[in-house]
Amino acid sequence: MLFKDYDPLKKKQFQILDEKGKIVKPDLEPKLSKEELIKMYKTMSLGRIADIKALQYQRQGRMLTYPPNRGQEATQVGSIAALDEKDWLSPAFRELNMFLYRGISLENIYLYWYGNEWGNHFPIEKHVLPVNVIIGSQVTHAAGLAYASKVLKKNEVALATIGDGGTSHGEFYEGLNFAASYNAPLVVVIQNNQYAISTPRKKATKAETLAQKAVAFGIPGIQVDGNDILAMYVATKQAVEYAREGNGPVLIEAVTYRLGAHTTSDDPTIYRSNEEVQEWEKKDPLIRFKKYLIDKKYWSEEEDQKLEEENTNFVGETFRKVESTG
Repeated sequence: MLFKDYDPLKKKQFQILDEKGKIVKPDLEPKLSKEELIKMYKTMSLGRIADIKALQYQRQGRMLTYPPNRGQEATQVGSIAALDEKDWLSPAFRELNMFLYRGISLENIYLYWYGNEWGNHFPIEKHVLPVNVIIGSQVTHAAGLAYASKVLKKNEVALATIGDGGTSHGEFYEGLNFAASYNAPLVVVIQNNQYAISTPRKKATKAETLAQKAVAFGIPGIQVDGNDILAMYVATKQAVEYAREGNGPVLIEAVTYRLGAHTTSDDPTIYRSNEEVQEWEKKDPLIRFKKYLIDKKYWSEEEDQKLEEENTNFVGETFRKVESTG
């Protein structure tokens, strides 16, 4: 079990794919098919373009407040890809890539940020709860889903996502404590993007890691390189299997970075330096994963350029449809 080798009290990030796109732990490289890997990459690529365009639409006055995702694609896609179709996602509000991978249409997503609440109406068979802006409550919702799964013997796992700042909110603790007490099949992924709006992670808590918060609940916790999609997949897969087997919750801290603003109402230049952003841009999860796929002969720069053009056209067509009907 992976969690036995990674002490949440220590700053030791689990990593499989390094910043240059090279495998550093061959024995832990997941046995994913070419089709699965390409689906993961295509979701990240679409998410990146949809995110950039959403920011542009908002700046043009054509969309309401929007929370950028750029830089967090691997954390999101790696974790959601590890779920079974029957498992539940209880999201916060910065989960664009998770929605796309799960089959929520971009039209739905854009419609919501356009200001139409109907965009938050997801098909029930997708097992995705609505966007949740009330910080922390998505964990208690997921704990309830997980407990219901246990009582009804549905064998479903609930995955909740939360930001680093959200771990200072009461419902984060309440949900995990409840699930731990009843051995409910819950996995919580902390998207530690280093800032709770303008509050840096180091000022939000004295804990050395956010993964160590698992110790108080008596559950496993692990800190993962959140820009490494393979590490995120493997850690979440093992966490889901552990929870499904009746062992209770698992807490995963994904160390990543929000390359953009907290929302389109935020100006990050006030509280962080360009040098810091540039350092994290070198760890771009999309570039890292692309290099890995190209090295495996699964992908090429020519295919990548074609995909970018297709995604750009698709995103534009989708938003025009939202504007005409929203």
